[in-house]
Amino acid sequence: MSAGRSALVTGAGSGIGRACARALLGAGWNVTLAGRRRAPLEETAAGSGTALVVPADVTEPGDVERLFARHDERFGRLDLLFNNAGTFGPSADVGGLDETEWAATLAVNVTAAVRCAGAAFRRMAAQHPPGGRIVNNGSVSAQVPRPRSAAYTTTKHAIAGLSKSIELDGRAHGITCTELDLGNARTELVDGLVGDGALQADGRRLVEPTMAADDVARLVLALAELPLSVSVPQLTATAAGMPFIGRG
Repeated sequence: MSAGRSALVTGAGSGIGRACARALLGAGWNVTLAGRRRAPLEETAAGSGTALVVPADVTEPGDVERLFARHDERFGRLDLLFNNAGTFGPSADVGGLDETEWAATLAVNVTAAVRCAGAAFRRMAAQHPPGGRIVNNGSVSAQVPRPRSAAYTTTKHAIAGLSKSIELDGRAHGITCTELDLGNARTELVDGLVGDGALQADGRRLVEPTMAADDVARLVLALAELPLSVSVPQLTATAAGMPFIGRG
């Protein structure tokens, strides 16, 4: 068991998850890095003595139980869950959604997020002293959709509801929850979305501004290091100038 603050980050092998895991490690946190493939997780850890690499598929209940058990064995308590794993899913309106693609998007973005949040909640409520912080990676799509994003937008609205429920039910246990709604953080996924121009509501394609994943990591670290007497139920951060506020 290691002393000190401990966090668990899902989707830690790339993008925002990698940036946030590295920021936490750099600030002296003990961090469990979760993702489907070991090699990218090892790259994120970069040999850090306070990192625990646990390959896990969060859509599999057994993997999630094993992931959190490994964290318990190594670090003893859980102060932060960054519930970050997710997928954009298919590009389609609701009339064109493929059932299989919808089910796969739901499994990652909602069911797995609920599963990980539940595992974290149980531990945070039972540990001594009780309490902890859960940060759910939502999206500005939890507030307004992009065209042809019915699956992604629906699942991210679900994350908004999940976050509010955790914030309410966690009060008795010193657990607080943040819905982190991001817009155009520069990752491999967003590069694919905006690199050739993102589809706008009027049918045009527009190359949109992006922001660095490392700047998002600074926000997550700031949230993580707040005392539990401070709640941040919802935080929106976007690339400056992206078409989100107003009419474009």
